[in-house]
Amino acid sequence: MLANFWLRALHWGAVRNGAIGTALLALLIVVGSRNLQDFDWALAGYAFASLFAVFGIIYRYSVWLTKPPTRKYWRRGWELLWQGKSTALVLLSRAIVSRLVLQNFILRRGTVRYIAHMLILSGCALAAAVTFPLVFGWLHFEQGALGPDPTYEVVFFGMKVQEIPLQGVFSWAIFHALIISSFLVIPGVAIALFRRMTDHGEIAIQRFTQDLMPLILLFAIAFSGLLLWVSYEFLDGYFYSVLAQFHAITVIGTLLYMPFGKLFHIFQRPASIGVALYKALNAAKEQAVCPVTHQPFAPKMQTEDLKGVLSELRFDYSPDQPGRCHWNEISPKGRRLLIGAAHSRVRKGAFD
Repeated sequence: MLANFWLRALHWGAVRNGAIGTALLALLIVVGSRNLQDFDWALAGYAFASLFAVFGIIYRYSVWLTKPPTRKYWRRGWELLWQGKSTALVLLSRAIVSRLVLQNFILRRGTVRYIAHMLILSGCALAAAVTFPLVFGWLHFEQGALGPDPTYEVVFFGMKVQEIPLQGVFSWAIFHALIISSFLVIPGVAIALFRRMTDHGEIAIQRFTQDLMPLILLFAIAFSGLLLWVSYEFLDGYFYSVLAQFHAITVIGTLLYMPFGKLFHIFQRPASIGVALYKALNAAKEQAVCPVTHQPFAPKMQTEDLKGVLSELRFDYSPDQPGRCHWNEISPKGRRLLIGAAHSRVRKGAFD
């Protein structure tokens, strides 16, 4: 009986999308690692956790896109992008830089919060750029030239793309990229945790699983990875095996948690570009005029879309008598005037 309930609750379209995405990633792993010749089976746990995470993320994203408000913004965003052409491309580029690269919306909430966010973001982005190609067997290094100036050959998708000197700042940065990312993530997490423990507004609304758990997981990954480096660099590998297992547990646990927790917003954030595009392009189009104040107050497309979305959500604000306008065609100021006028009639013009 419980199994039947879960089967009915599943969104089978999202299951299909998740299965396709997972299969495509598995295919890319096989192809990119040359039929698993370059695949490191010691990292198989990370790869399988990544496949599960991809299925969960695509499933949840697909379900999220079925929600009427999200679906409307999603479709309108693509429509406006194709209709606006050059103007839309300029606005799209600006939105990508401000919302995804610079994350200006975080800066408006506070400088300290922005610093913590950017440290975590840059550290995680660097770690992901290095880790996933290595785990999937897409990237590995082979011995190049010997002699006084030894080199390594960078092999990507089975093709040698670059030869780098073994000695030097560039090669050191490549081989220690995960260490650099740890030194970025740990201070960022520390600042974020301190703010969450001292900001009374955050304390009042935060939840452990949604707000604190992601920070704890990121700290565990970064710190255990740093301990691995300390072990093989300075302690001759002492305690390395246990640390490696603990690090694997933290990484795999985070990948399994990702579709269900706050970290899912990483994949939702790019969709906000469509919202920015929607607002910017509609600002120059026909505006809705309030029948009460006789003043424009919002893009006409937005008011029409809002009526459609509310109807899908079964909120009926249509007029109860012919000749009257829809409630969402009235501006906020006009609604206040109507409420004030109704109150005045009830009180017969007398206000306490």
